Amino acid sequence: MNRRDAIERVAWILGGTVIGAEFFMSGCKPAGSKVEDLFDQDHTAFLNEIAETILPKTNTPGAKEAKVGQFIGVMVRDCYTADDQKIFLNGLGKLDDATEKKYSVKFMGADIKQRTAVLADLDKEQAAYNKTKKKDDPNHYYEMIKQLTLLGYFTSELGCTKAMRYLPVPGKFVGDYPYKKGDKAWALV
Repeated sequence: MNRRDAIERVAWILGGTVIGAEFFMSGCKPAGSKVEDLFDQDHTAFLNEIAETILPKTNTPGAKEAKVGQFIGVMVRDCYTADDQKIFLNGLGKLDDATEKKYSVKFMGADIKQRTAVLADLDKEQAAYNKTKKKDDPNHYYEMIKQLTLLGYFTSELGCTKAMRYLPVPGKFVGDYPYKKGDKAWALV
């Protein structure tokens, strides 16, 4: 190999590294996404309240304490397509409209029983939608909200360490460990 070939190859490798770094740093943002400010503090507070209604604080921390609203905002902004982002945002408005139609108050002004009833209605609505949904039909907005809430909570530090059994240094694998009704699931971290 001569010097010229070596320099060309090094330049190609370094160029590839720079291009690869930009691709890596862009994360999972969909191409053409122009939604940097998709979720402001009001949206995040709204998402936290929805998530807290789905996973309320009991003897374990709730979704709001695990900052699931912020997680949902990041996931929708960075990982959803523009079409799914639109469905999600329109769905937040529909959720507010459903609460107002049923109780004459917006979701944020409703009490916990009213919020729970509205989300239970939406859960039934999305289950019916999924029964008739064709392969190319978009997801129901409430299904997106619920899935992101569960994902955000059970992948958070609080969800893994407080709501699930957690052993920072696990022992040997026991495949037939006895299960008692009411036991927590194991956190796989």
